[in-house]
This record gives sequence, structure tokens and C-alpha cells, in this order.
Amino acid sequence: MRQIFLDTETTGLYHAQGHRIIEIAAVEMINRRPTNNHFHVYLNPQREIDPAAQEVHGISLEFLQDKPLFKAVAQDLIAFISGAELIIHNAPFDIGFLNSELGQIGLESINSFCDKITDTLKMAKDSRPGQRNNLDALCRQFGIDNSRRTLHGALLDAELLADVYMAMTRGQDSLMMDLGHYQPLMQLQTHQAQQIKIRVLKADEFELTLHQDYINTLVKSGAKQW
Repeated sequence: MRQIFLDTETTGLYHAQGHRIIEIAAVEMINRRPTNNHFHVYLNPQREIDPAAQEVHGISLEFLQDKPLFKAVAQDLIAFISGAELIIHNAPFDIGFLNSELGQIGLESINSFCDKITDTLKMAKDSRPGQRNNLDALCRQFGIDNSRRTLHGALLDAELLADVYMAMTRGQDSLMMDLGHYQPLMQLQTHQAQQIKIRVLKADEFELTLHQDYINTLVKSGAKQW
């Protein structure tokens, strides 16, 4: 099972108002184990960044001037997420921006490239109704160190989200065994069993005679046979 934990940073809150993605990060996990494989890019949005948004992520337009446009990295992003489950905190926000960017260059929506999309914010609200369920609150809830998160950053947030998701779904560990590890173990046990040769020792004629004499003695003494 291949899962991708994804996060974006943007120039503002609403893609419908022309805001753009300026950072994308995606972290890979296979069979609930991190692979250390990730996708991470900064993007030139070709527009101003809202001051409120810059206060959140700390990314300046000056820093982004020499970064690629979204269309230059779109195929690499699609290749990285293709066929995987996308796991995103507040998925409608990121998916809305990604679909807006893809649409502007004539590509299909992100949903057509991935297996499914899971929103961890919805998961958290379902399990913790009435509580704060942003990423910082969930890190506190599950004892995950988020001390490096002085500003929002897509790569760090995707890594923290992976840790949060694992904590939220910890009870599934026994149900999602790594079959790649389990099957070779069974094969080894079967192979070992096939290699065991059992030695059978049969009684010789003298031992059989002694055994029969013992049985006859029991019969004469009135003992029950069983």
C-alpha cells in the first residue's frame, strides 16, 4: 500500500481569486513505513503574495523569482503521486489549488491520477468533535515533536502529518501487516519443515516376543486391556 502525505503553501487563501501555489511537498510511505522518498519544490507564482499569507509561511516573492513555474514540474508531481492514496490535512484547500494549477495548463484534476484522497482534518473532527484539530493541536495530542515548526513549511508539515496519521491510525497496525516480511517467514518455516527427516525405529523380533509375553502375563492376572 503506497501513501503520499502532501502539503502546499500558497500566495493567499482562495485560488478562485487568482492565488497560486508557491511550495509543494509530498512524502512517501509504503505499507505504513516511510521510504525517505519525497517530492519538494518551490514555485514562482508570477504574482504578489498576500502579507497575511507570508506571515504564516515566511516565503517571499524575492526568494521565488528564480524558481520554476508550476507547468515545469507538473509531470514530475503526477508521476510521484500516481496510483497512490493522497493524505492531506484539510484536503479541499490543497486539492482546490492543485486542480486550479492543473486546469490552467490543460491537465486533468489531481483525483484522476491518485487512487483516493483522505482528509485527516475530517478524520480528526470525527474522532475529536468540538476540539481544535489543526496540525499543531494534533501534534500535542499525540506527543509528536513539532518544535521546528516556527513557520508553516510544506515539507515539514507533510512529514509531521505522516507522524500524526500513523498515531491516529495506530490500531490498524495489526491489520496492515507488511506481507513482504510475513510471507518469506512462512516460506522459511515451510522449507525448514520439509528438511526435517523423522527416523522411525521398529521393534526387532526379540522385543516383540518380550512385549507379547508381558501382555500374556497381564491377561492371566485379570488386568483389563486398553
